[in-house]
Order: sequence, then C-alpha cells, then structure tokens
Amino acid sequence: MVIRSDPALQVTHGRAGVLRVARWIAVTDGLVVIWAVIGAHILRFSSLPIIGQSVTTTSALEVEYSWVSAAVVVLWLWALRLHNAYDARMFGHGTQEYRAVLTGTWRLFATLAIISYLSKIELARGYVLIAFPVELLALLVTRRLWRTWLGARRSHGEYADRVLVVGDASHLAALIRDLRAASDAGFAVVGACCSDPATDIDGVAVVGTEEDAATVAQRMSVDVVASVASWRNATDGLRKLGWALEGTGIDLVVSPGLVDVAGPRIHSRPVAGLPLLYVEVPTFTGPRRLAKTAFDVAAALTLFIILQPVFLVVSLLVWLEDRGPIVYSQNRVGIGGRRFVMHKFRSMMVGADQIAFDAAANEGAGPLFKLRDDPRVTRIGKFLRRFSLDELPQLWNVICLDMSLVGPRPPLASEVATYDEDVHRRLLVKPGLTGLWQVSGRSDLSWEDSVRLDLYYVENWSFTGDLRILWRTSRAVFERRGAY
Repeated sequence: MVIRSDPALQVTHGRAGVLRVARWIAVTDGLVVIWAVIGAHILRFSSLPIIGQSVTTTSALEVEYSWVSAAVVVLWLWALRLHNAYDARMFGHGTQEYRAVLTGTWRLFATLAIISYLSKIELARGYVLIAFPVELLALLVTRRLWRTWLGARRSHGEYADRVLVVGDASHLAALIRDLRAASDAGFAVVGACCSDPATDIDGVAVVGTEEDAATVAQRMSVDVVASVASWRNATDGLRKLGWALEGTGIDLVVSPGLVDVAGPRIHSRPVAGLPLLYVEVPTFTGPRRLAKTAFDVAAALTLFIILQPVFLVVSLLVWLEDRGPIVYSQNRVGIGGRRFVMHKFRSMMVGADQIAFDAAANEGAGPLFKLRDDPRVTRIGKFLRRFSLDELPQLWNVICLDMSLVGPRPPLASEVATYDEDVHRRLLVKPGLTGLWQVSGRSDLSWEDSVRLDLYYVENWSFTGDLRILWRTSRAVFERRGAY
C-alpha cells in the first residue's frame, strides 16, 4: 500500500509544540498568581510577605500571612491543573479553557472559605477580596493573549494536530470543511481513509481504507484519528481501531453527526456497552433566562450612564451634518414575533428609506438590502457605521427589555415574511445588540451563514458564551470587517 500525503499542507511544531505552549502557559499562570498574591499582601498589610513575619488581624489567632500567600500560590496552581486547565487539547477554541480557570478558582475560593470557617481563622477580607478577583481577571486576560497568539500561528499551519479522518466520503467532506473552518481548534487534516472510490475528498488525499486506518495513522505519524460514526462496520470497526491505537499516543475522536449542537447540551451515558448520547432540549425560560435578563439590564444601564459623553458628542455631530433628526427609529420584530421600535443614531440622509433602488444593485445577502458604497450614508454616518457607534441607542432597547446584549440580529417585518419554518426559531429569543453574526463577519456573511449562526446561538445559548461574544465584539468593531 502506497501512502500519499498532501504536499500543500505543511504542519510545523504539531502536538509537541502545543505541549511546549502548555508548559509556557503554566509558567505564565504561575507568574500571574505570584504577582497577584504578593500585590494583595502589600496592599493589605503594607509589607512584603516575608517568611517568619506574622501579621495580627481581627482573628483571635496570629496568622503568618507569608505562609498563607505561599500556600495560596501552590493551591491555586494545583487547582488549575486538577481542573485540566493545561490540557493541550482544549487550547485555542471553545469555552472549556476559560471554564476550567473559572471553576478551579471558584472551588479553591470556596474551599478556603470553608476551612477558614471551620478552623475559626478569620482571613483578612481585604486580602481575599483583592487577591482572588484581580488574579482571576489577570489569568483570563493572559489566557486570551495566548489564545490570540496561538490562533494566529495555527492559521499558518503551526501548532496544530495532524489529523487522519476515517469514514464514508459524503460525511468526511463535511467533517473536513468544519475542521478547516475552525482553524483555531488546531486540527490539520493530512489524509483520509475511505473505501469509497475516490482519490481525494475535498482536496485531502485518500491514503487507505477504513480498515487500514490504524496502520496508516502510525506510518503517517498523525496525532489524531477523527472518525465519523456512519461508515459501514463502524460498530466493530471503531472498537478495533481504538484497540489498535492503544499505546501509540494517537487520540481517537468520533464525530456523532450532530449538527450545530454545542457540547454542554450533550451528555454521554453508557448502556449495555453503548455510549448513548443524550441531547438536552434548548431552554428558553427559567432561572438562567432571568439571570441573563438581569445581567443585560444592569450592564446596559451601566454602559448607558458611562457613555453619556459619547452620546452627546455623537448627537452633536449627527445634527451638525444636516440639522436633521439625531435618532432614527424603525419597527423591528422581537421575541415571539412581537413588534418593537428599535433606535439608532441616524447615519443616512433624511428620507433615505423612501429612496428606491433596483433590486439588482443589492449587495446584501438574502432578503437583506445592503450597498457597500451607499450614497444615502452621510459623512459622519460612515464613521459611525465603521465603529458601530450608530448602534449605541439600542442600549435603551435593552433596558426596556425589547432586546438583549447578545442575540440574533433584529429583523424587519419584511424579512420575517420570507422566513421558512426553521428560520422562525430566531424569534424564540430576544434579538441582540451584538451576536455571533457580528463577531463572524457582519455584512460579509452569506444569508445562509447568518441564519446558521443565529440558530446556533438560539439552540446553544450559555452565559459563558455571551461573555465570550461580548469580548469578541470589541475586536470585531476595531477590525471593521463587514461594517457598511
């Protein structure tokens, strides 16, 4: 059997490089933890944490906080490792990495609180309230910086796992496209094992059959074998493939064929040797939604107050442009098909919505009408759109409970009239000021991609995911991609 590889795909550093990155992230976390703990000690006690020097607090006991600081550093790093915060397989993509840091930190904080209560040792509140929030924020920021660096490297074929895909041609083509689309996940497909008559699948060379997968994987020195669960004899084949890969250091992953279902909704339960996957239904009501609403209102109200100077400056610039109205209001469709009035800073000339254009001039996707160089947009309007400043009045819509900070794009009634049954699921949640559509390309997206992203959000909403989208929104705004 002749094994061919894809000459166009050059993967450098690979799994060994990712493991080195994991060690550097651990070193970075150690420096951050030490910095935060020493800083909290200095701010609270106005002295360096010197071993042998005790500090008297309100507790009946005299606590030597230098030892406490040393213990916190060790325990914090141990808690992060215990919660798989240095698992190279979760670097660069998804929320698992951040969730591991948050969970490890919270559980350490809770454990120390319980120990302090049971032992009747009252740790200085100022020390704790400085160390933990500052350190957690610093850990998340450094993780984000590492993730940005790693994502940039992976886009050039570095620090990625070499992947051999296994299965039937039709399903492998979709798997290959999905892995390529998520380049920051670090999966570089270098070959395919498929019994269907084909020399390549979506540009990836077929290097053997499904039965040859274990042998091919070892000869090609891949890091991961990714199999679809639909190829013939998959029941026995996957078991034998797992046995053959034991002790080789090659990971086996299986794609169950579930489309656009996020990990938190999937739970595995073994029954009679079968790994059954339970897929939870999406939640559109209940305590989690109430918590989302409370966060939206609180955050929007805070931003609305803080950004008042920006509101005043933008309002003045819009008015000076042509002495016309400052705010443009338009009817949009919200949750459950309910109409509401959405507000934006006016970025077009007065009466722009009355000017008709030939449908052939439309550069937007699907039912959306967009022009890259729209003559109706004013000079200040171009600036506002470039940095999404025209969207700021929608904070008031969030405060009034018509919108959310994160959600699907708020559609026009004319757009909703064209929706098929599936797309109507966008209306199961409140529309958002930002969302996956904005951080993924905005107006550059096709209609199909825009719908797919909105439906993915509706089906897989999570509070952590909202925070991640809000973080990515700031970058999308400054990149200005798709803003017109």
